[in-house]
Amino acid sequence: MKAVCEIARAKGIETIVDGAHSFAQFDFQQKDLGCDYFGTSLHKWLYAPKGTGMLYVKRDKDRKALAINGRRSQASIRFASSKRSALIRLRRSWRSARRFFFTTASAANVRKRGCVTLSRYWMKRLKDVPKIRFNTSFDPNQSCAIANVHIEGTNPEAVAKYLFDKQHIFTVPIVHEEFQGIRITPNVYTTSASWIVSATRWN
Repeated sequence: MKAVCEIARAKGIETIVDGAHSFAQFDFQQKDLGCDYFGTSLHKWLYAPKGTGMLYVKRDKDRKALAINGRRSQASIRFASSKRSALIRLRRSWRSARRFFFTTASAANVRKRGCVTLSRYWMKRLKDVPKIRFNTSFDPNQSCAIANVHIEGTNPEAVAKYLFDKQHIFTVPIVHEEFQGIRITPNVYTTSASWIVSATRWN
């Protein structure tokens, strides 16, 4: 990502990074990217409540035209934050989540358990099952906790519904013009027992 941002900067192009799944799953700092804007969801890997997110804007960009409550404004981004009580509660809650993460969870533990332990656990059990095709690399440098798998001849939405209704496993069906499958994302609170899915259930 840093290399891409450097190329863009050399050509006068601003960069916006969608880091929804990277923040708190990978051990990095914003300066490692060198982007102009960075957005992420705090409820995914920081374990903050749904509805919380974070937007980074490079200091020399914060007075560019912003859309605040549907209107364009030249004000600093610092004034774009809402003061409503509901959002104040969310802000305080994500601060608690941040404290928990940096004192207990840590990106290193999330990556180790989410990637090395849980994701590879279920992926290895299925990789030799007939008709199973992985759209995600097994290389830990190319993927972490998230993996996309497809069962040839099936509809991802039907498979996702079956797994949830019959096995209580939540997945996300992905149907793209270049590939399709179901996205499976174990987290640190997922038990190994919940991933024991026999090959016969997938055929």
